[in-house]
Amino acid sequence: MKKFNTVSFLILFFLNFLPNSSLAETKIAFIDLDFIFKNSIVGKSINGQLKSAHQANIKQFKKDEEILKNDEKKIIAKKNVLNNEEYQKLITDLRSKVASYRSDRNKKLKKLSKQRNDSKLELLSILTPMLTEYSDKNAISMIIQKKNIIIGKSELDITKNILSNLDKKIKTIKIK
Repeated sequence: MKKFNTVSFLILFFLNFLPNSSLAETKIAFIDLDFIFKNSIVGKSINGQLKSAHQANIKQFKKDEEILKNDEKKIIAKKNVLNNEEYQKLITDLRSKVASYRSDRNKKLKKLSKQRNDSKLELLSILTPMLTEYSDKNAISMIIQKKNIIIGKSELDITKNILSNLDKKIKTIKIK
């Protein structure tokens, strides 16, 4: 028993002199990427381009829908004048136009969604080296997205610093 206590004491004594990784300071910061995407100059430019494209799509959709409604009204008005075969042919043509309209609409909406995602990825590819450089200069070990944090000190938020650096570096990204 006495031998066990002596060995335990020696082990504990020597462990105090070994470097303790839990005592090393790990500096963590967080960033609100959604805020940057919405409030940076380049983010506002991207959002403006996407909004104008979306509004142009909506305008075209309304125009196409109006044409289809007018065609439908014309067909209904001719129902009693036309024989059944001609009427069915007009209905089939109208259904084909509606299907084409829906397909075109879905393609345009998917294209807009892809443009939004691609522009965010492009902006993120610009931000990544900036964040790396910022973390090196300020000895930050880890940068986490704000949406993944429940509670954090406001001093750890580097969003405004990165936003000002981004605004100085780039003003616009052209959507493809």
